[in-house]
Amino acid sequence: MALIILCFQMPQKTLGQNYSKLANNLQKQIQQDFYLHSLNYYREFADSTAPDHKVSYLWSLCALWQADNEMEIIDPKKKYLKKDFTVIEKYNDNAPPAPGFDSYPAEFKKEDRYYDDNQWIGLTAMDAYKRTNQQFYLNIGEKIYRFMMTGFDTVSGGGLYWKEGDRSTKNTCSNGPGIILALQLYQATHQKTYLDTALLLYRWMNKHLQAPSGLYYDNLKIASNTIAKYQFSYNTGTMLQSNIYLYECSKQKKYLKEANRIAEAALKYFYADSKFRDDYWFNAVLLRAYQQLLKYNPDTKYILAFKKCVDNAIENNVNKNGLMGKPKPLNLVAQGGMLEILARLAWLQKEHYL
Repeated sequence: MALIILCFQMPQKTLGQNYSKLANNLQKQIQQDFYLHSLNYYREFADSTAPDHKVSYLWSLCALWQADNEMEIIDPKKKYLKKDFTVIEKYNDNAPPAPGFDSYPAEFKKEDRYYDDNQWIGLTAMDAYKRTNQQFYLNIGEKIYRFMMTGFDTVSGGGLYWKEGDRSTKNTCSNGPGIILALQLYQATHQKTYLDTALLLYRWMNKHLQAPSGLYYDNLKIASNTIAKYQFSYNTGTMLQSNIYLYECSKQKKYLKEANRIAEAALKYFYADSKFRDDYWFNAVLLRAYQQLLKYNPDTKYILAFKKCVDNAIENNVNKNGLMGKPKPLNLVAQGGMLEILARLAWLQKEHYL
């Protein structure tokens, strides 16, 4: 414990200089404070569990699974993902019209299935497939794609709903990652259906939910045909990354041009003050896009601005136990988001981008 506190509460001049160590320490603290060994589940909060929710929501595992994928990248000897999946598979629900994952395990309390929760699982699986070439991960990606497409219809011109059985909104958070998943599957299989789906969702998103600045609004309300104009970093992140993937798949420069336009708008809106505007996990999703953009735009200004926000958070929002959130620890989603951020910065540091 003392080592963890020491590493997070470094003097300001050394903050951010060893992201790999910070990531490893945070991961150990997450396992200590959130993992329930007796149940093989995680809890939602480190200090207590709500009476009607003994374990975490699936969204928390989405954050942790992606973070652990990044941890395997910086330390390939580690094998975190398969262990994580022994927990995730407990959320599986084979109910028609297609198998997917519940937001909460049915053995405790049957709840809804969200298309975006499932997509985040699918994105991590496809990242792992690209890295390992294991069919296990491709199967998960294909399963999630089949489930998410049960949330598509032509109401309001197309697009995916947010939650199964709820036809009230179509959201950026369910369409953005849906585009990425379809493009990852296209890259893996070369099946044109996936590319067609991605383009269908991409065009719908840009028509209905893109702001003039290049950022993205939150959702379209179906009944009133009105836009909820909240702007979150993760929504912009998925659409920035969608453009990068479309460029990779098509080699059409218009997508790379648009990616750079979105990247610039996001820099000005989300990172100009060197403090995160929204949730750590939301920002982790945008960092994914900035990291991928480095392949085609070597300007590190986006990463360096992001780094300032990370260093600020480490200096000012780490509690005495080494978790994010002062004085009270934030939930597992936020911890997983910061773990992913630290792991990605560790890789960027290793590759001399920082």
